[in-house]
Amino acid sequence: METKSEINSLSNICPECGGKIISLQSKGEIVCGQCGLVISERLLDIYHSGKRAFTKQEKEKRERTGSPISILLPDMGLSTVIDKNNIKNPDLKRAAKWNSRMTWDKRNMLIATTELKRIGSNLNLPAHIKKSAIRLYKEAFKKKLLRGRSINGMVAACLYFACREKKIPRTLQEILDETSVNAKNVRRCYRTIIRELNLKVPSTDPISLIPRFIAELNLDAEVEKTTINILQTFISNYSTSGKDPKGLCAGALYLVCKVRNKRISQKEIANLVGVTEVTLRSRYKELIKKLNISI
Repeated sequence: METKSEINSLSNICPECGGKIISLQSKGEIVCGQCGLVISERLLDIYHSGKRAFTKQEKEKRERTGSPISILLPDMGLSTVIDKNNIKNPDLKRAAKWNSRMTWDKRNMLIATTELKRIGSNLNLPAHIKKSAIRLYKEAFKKKLLRGRSINGMVAACLYFACREKKIPRTLQEILDETSVNAKNVRRCYRTIIRELNLKVPSTDPISLIPRFIAELNLDAEVEKTTINILQTFISNYSTSGKDPKGLCAGALYLVCKVRNKRISQKEIANLVGVTEVTLRSRYKELIKKLNISI
């Protein structure tokens, strides 16, 4: 194997016929343009760097090997494909079988990345949310928090934390609907990553959930504006600690529908938001009492 510096030192004349030699960069060969003699092959290109690429010229010069460009692409590793059909020795067959298997950590990341991208695509989550979730999952994996816990449950918990951290209006129930793990396991995984990784629990803004609920209930912009104003007034004057943001959304939506004579039942709003009718009525009465709204 030769480098480009060694090629430059070679003569530009073919040793067989004396013709001019040609360098084929795509194939890594030096051939004669007259007789076709392959003078050198398997050239080593040392001019590609591992720097980040921002322009077209830098992308063309970028190194073709190394770690995946995106964190969402799992590292499959490098393996040699061995034809086991022609192997007669049982020891060599066993060695070829084990050679084709991935290690547990790579297989774990492959399963987790596939599940995370599936849930993210179904919920239309942006790419930066999925990247933030997979970084959190890798950190949990390095801390050995996956022992005794479900991979899918930990993926769902990381996605939920990333949505809350980046202020994306997605509830835990929506993520649970896209996974096969029960809610108890996901909540246990969520508490584990917060406790073991010393994370600060971000609060969900109930106002960010209102536009989606308004669209699904087919209500107009005036209802949305009034509901947001009620929630802003309540949040700025009273404490919301210990209250489910979805419950506040359900109570405010039902209150505005009652004021504007919109025929939407408590059950319909509660099922859409993901709370019980008891919670809806409790938040509804609390909003009326503290904001002095007359029905």
